[in-house]
Amino acid sequence: MPPDETVLEEDDDDATQGDAVVAALDEVADAAAVTATESGEVARRARHLRRLRVRGLSWRDIATQEHPPLLVQLITGILERLARVGSRLRRAEAHALRTEGMSTQEVARLFGVSRQRVSRLLAEEEQLD
Repeated sequence: MPPDETVLEEDDDDATQGDAVVAALDEVADAAAVTATESGEVARRARHLRRLRVRGLSWRDIATQEHPPLLVQLITGILERLARVGSRLRRAEAHALRTEGMSTQEVARLFGVSRQRVSRLLAEEEQLD
């Protein structure tokens, strides 16, 4: 945990009501919690599948015996979830930074993307509002 991180009281939520970045951060935190649990399952299942292969089972036998969701489906779900909340956070944060006076070029440099990419993020955020 970073040294400057503080725990907010529930009453402090009123001060950020309507803040799209705060809402996106809440979604990121929720997605990360679910992902942490699922990542443990991914690791457990990957080790299990490896053991089956080392014991001599064919990939066909391993794949047809695996219980749903398949390992690849779990991984896909994790990646899609994180991409979705990450995109929302990028759009909301880019919009907030521009609203607070940062130039598109400055946001691009901060995010490590092109100015054109930031313009697209801002346009996507405007469409969602």
